[in-house]
Amino acid sequence: MKRTYSWPAGHWGWLIPVSHKHGIRSGRMAYVGGQVDKDMKGLVLHHYDLKTQTRVVVNHIRTVLGELGIALDDIVKLVAFYVNDGSVDEDAFLMDLRSQLGAGPAPALTTVPIPYLAYPGMLVEIDTIAMRGEDQMALPRTVSAPSGHWRLAGPFSQGLRCGDTIFVSGQVARGPSGGVRHPGDLARQTTDVMEHVGRILSEHGATFDDVVKINSYYVDAGHGEAWRQSIDACRAFFPSPGPVVTGIPLRWLPDGLVIKTEVIAMLGADGRRLPRRSVQGQEHASALVPAPFSPALQCGEMIYVSGQVSADAMGTVLGPDALVPQTHTVMAKIRSLLSGFGLSLDEVVKVNAFFKSGGTAQELNDNLRVRSACFTEPGPATTGISLPALADQGLMIDVEVTAMPR
Repeated sequence: MKRTYSWPAGHWGWLIPVSHKHGIRSGRMAYVGGQVDKDMKGLVLHHYDLKTQTRVVVNHIRTVLGELGIALDDIVKLVAFYVNDGSVDEDAFLMDLRSQLGAGPAPALTTVPIPYLAYPGMLVEIDTIAMRGEDQMALPRTVSAPSGHWRLAGPFSQGLRCGDTIFVSGQVARGPSGGVRHPGDLARQTTDVMEHVGRILSEHGATFDDVVKINSYYVDAGHGEAWRQSIDACRAFFPSPGPVVTGIPLRWLPDGLVIKTEVIAMLGADGRRLPRRSVQGQEHASALVPAPFSPALQCGEMIYVSGQVSADAMGTVLGPDALVPQTHTVMAKIRSLLSGFGLSLDEVVKVNAFFKSGGTAQELNDNLRVRSACFTEPGPATTGISLPALADQGLMIDVEVTAMPR
């Protein structure tokens, strides 16, 4: 499958040399790594100015996509990581973001409020997926708006289907009027969220059987049991082999919300379920990815790998509190999982890394240097998000990837 890469002239850079590119296109799929407001030397611009940074980031996304022969109207999914401790009006942020995008059907979107990003003064980082036909024709899209569903500001779409892929925006436990249901109750909110996901999927003729990827962002007070409580409530919705799953702890969500979940599903144009294959085996077992969820899953031309951490099958952390050794361990796990499909790390098109840090560039560079060295130039698009903590004490990094055969 033909690939093209994007690093536009004059585009922002990292503080260290990397193999990663800002964007990659493989067939109909295009991935843009987390875009931020920096200069060519890797220094933050417009410190602590969310509105200006958002405008600059959207322009960066436009530029990267343009080099790949894709427009803003082709965007199908955004994830916006932005600094918010409750003082930022998220609806206003989303309205501003939406106003800068194309005039076509609104993409699916997930917002993730975090206490800081990897550089002081940086307030927003946006991750992008876009789709366009290999013949350069725009692909038809359909959006979902279930009756009685809570409204997503912007407005953005609760769900969007393009080709055989369905993107569901981050779902939360809100009722039709927007009020929060079961405030502070993680298990009950998880069930409510999954029911929202099910309604959106059904509008596209899909079910939970068609889900291939889940990302859950949940509030954790630091005791480490929140993820297990949430995943136990979630697992009842899925058959085996289930989707890949990544759980990311947050300090805060608004209004008593404690979980936000986004999914990707795949369904044939004729409405038939697409064949899937999961990599299993004790050597790939993880306490954070229990059955029926898959460590790695192939569906059609897409391969998704669950968030990998430096822990054994019993959940014992390997190399506790050591970022660089854990990064080596995690990348070796991903390499092993991809080999189960006959692939290497060079088939990876997108990397998402969540790492524990105090919000300094040095901590990003420490793990980025290891991750980048695993890929042959030109490498995949990447997003790196710094967090105060991960799912268990002692964990320092959690990495998920998307791959496509060449």
